[in-house]
Amino acid sequence: MEASAELCFPQLLNASCTKPKRTHFEVMMTYSILSFISLLTTTLNLLVIISISHFKQLHTPTNLFLLSLAVSDFFVGVLLFFQIVLIDGCWFLGNIMCTLYQYVAYIVTSASVGTMVLICVDRYVAICDPLHYSTKVTPKRVQVCVCLCWICSVIYQSFLLKDNLEQPGRYISCSGECVVGGDYIAGLADLFFSFFAPVTIIVVLYMRVFVVAASQARAMRSHVVAVKLQGSVSVTIKKSEMKAAITLGVVVVVFLICLCPYYIFIVILTAGNSLMNASSAAFVICLFYFNSCLNPVIYAFFYRWFRKCLKLIVTLQILQPDSSEANIL
Repeated sequence: MEASAELCFPQLLNASCTKPKRTHFEVMMTYSILSFISLLTTTLNLLVIISISHFKQLHTPTNLFLLSLAVSDFFVGVLLFFQIVLIDGCWFLGNIMCTLYQYVAYIVTSASVGTMVLICVDRYVAICDPLHYSTKVTPKRVQVCVCLCWICSVIYQSFLLKDNLEQPGRYISCSGECVVGGDYIAGLADLFFSFFAPVTIIVVLYMRVFVVAASQARAMRSHVVAVKLQGSVSVTIKKSEMKAAITLGVVVVVFLICLCPYYIFIVILTAGNSLMNASSAAFVICLFYFNSCLNPVIYAFFYRWFRKCLKLIVTLQILQPDSSEANIL
């Protein structure tokens, strides 16, 4: 009786996975924390999506990238509900739902990483080539880049998880497990394209951005010419671009802090090292998901327009006629 109580599906006996041993307190705490993070992530990112989509003043190239990131973060919040299902170590929704859940999770992760690279490229052009920024980075081009990012993520993950999509549950060893698998070489290629290459691009571009920004700041301090209106406007533009670079730099750094442990864990698993226990795995996965909750908090802290949008949405002023024309900036 005691042995069967530890199984996900007691009626299947040897075909069922066993539940990990956890105290009632641990289970309830995990349920509560993950439920709170999931609810907060979906709510905050939905507010970002509504803000940027509704108010016309916010339809800028940089904000369109933030919109793409908020969409991927919103889906992460939704996917967290499925992670809650796995808290007791058992998956009860069947092989097809398991494969679909993992497939969507991989697509969202790829799109999120791709969007981060695009954000870094955007800031690189804005700081390092400000005179040509408005001609190089147009809303139309940004929309195309964002769409390509999501389409490529879908195609890439469809190719990577081809065996799992054709035969759901192919790599599942017992009933109640939810995993996807693949070729060893494909796994290494995925590590390169989903982690090493994007992280390298992000770090190199942002190092360049802050080197150029620091030199511009020194140049501005040494040339204090204060009479020309045109000169003061150009300084204002540089300050606003610099503020955006700092804000998005914080987003990128937080993203890397949350992303790196997850992929280091994947590298350890790929190498066949079993030193990581279930608790460590749960921590790095939750840290990875928690990043999606932090991005809107960063916007609220740094962006006055986001705080203003929140006020208009919460007070339902957004429902008034011509509210999309409101002065947000």
